[in-house]
Amino acid sequence: MFLKLGRQLGQQLSRQVRFTAARRTLATTNRLDKDASAKADTEQEQPAKSILIDKDKNITLIGINRPQQRNAIDSSTASQLCEAFSAFEADDTSPVAVLYGVGGSFCSGFDILEISTDEKEEISVDILMRPEGSVGPTRRQIKKPVVCGINGYCIANGLELALMCDLRVMEESAVLGFFNRRFGVPMLDGGTVRLPAMIGLSRALDLILTGRPVGSQEAHDIGLVNRIVPTGTALGHAMELANCLAKFPQRALNHDRNSVYSAAFETSTFHQAVQNEVMYTSREIIEDMQNGIKWFNHTFKADTTHSWLKRDRSMADWDDEDVAAAAAHKETKKQEEEAAIVEAEKQKEIEKAAPKKSKKAADEKSEKPSEETDSTEKPKDK
Repeated sequence: MFLKLGRQLGQQLSRQVRFTAARRTLATTNRLDKDASAKADTEQEQPAKSILIDKDKNITLIGINRPQQRNAIDSSTASQLCEAFSAFEADDTSPVAVLYGVGGSFCSGFDILEISTDEKEEISVDILMRPEGSVGPTRRQIKKPVVCGINGYCIANGLELALMCDLRVMEESAVLGFFNRRFGVPMLDGGTVRLPAMIGLSRALDLILTGRPVGSQEAHDIGLVNRIVPTGTALGHAMELANCLAKFPQRALNHDRNSVYSAAFETSTFHQAVQNEVMYTSREIIEDMQNGIKWFNHTFKADTTHSWLKRDRSMADWDDEDVAAAAAHKETKKQEEEAAIVEAEKQKEIEKAAPKKSKKAADEKSEKPSEETDSTEKPKDK
């Protein structure tokens, strides 16, 4: 009887232990599932980092990171880009920024698929009503210089984003153009304002109305881009150019930059533009100018003013390479010409010496038969 009662108690205890363990396992599983679900919801709420921000010394690097979409910019990416430029403007330690595209293209404009998959017809009106542009801060005048590295496709609103920058470095295989013309999408990011000021009304109308592709050489010839560089080097050369700008005293540089933009967009007369140029000058700029003059007078003497600008490199790296290649080509051509002259003189000497040799050989040949004749005739005389 006691054995039977012990077995029953043991069985009940075993069932209770198993039940408790099962409850703990179920609770743990539910908690893990809940945590995973919460994490997934959090990840869904947080937009992907489609804009990369980094700093190389004092240069701010801003990269468009949607290579699968050829860096087409959706609403989230546009907001991140605006925030990135706001942070750059507020960063006193960074005088210049570089804008570039990750992967094979700079930017293919606004992501039209975002509009086509949205059921709200008011989205186009929302784009027009934004304080910033559809692909970034293109309706803003950035407070500090921005250099743009263009690779692959830079089209539609992406080209307007490049026009927002102060200087543009373009790879030789890259393509520009307002391809949105073929889809009936208007220009909404300042392109119709900036482009005529850069390349003139007639050329701007040509590119805007036709929407045709523009290669690197034509873009450089009409002043749309500032540098042409080998394919795959746009970012590196853009950083080199940014470093060149960052080395200068920034107050004077930004004074001149603001004066140029004011003359191009804000003034209607020459006298007004000149007046603004004077009014933009501040006490800090005057102090920098005085310090620069003192440094110049202390560093250079009257007999050395021909070398007034001293720096580690005489020009940017890509210019150095071009000049070195041109110099090498010129030296090679010079050596070839000198060798050709020497060879021509040798040939003249050979040609000049040839008649003498032929005459001497002819004389020797004419003398031999007479000697033979004399030798044959002598026995007859005997």
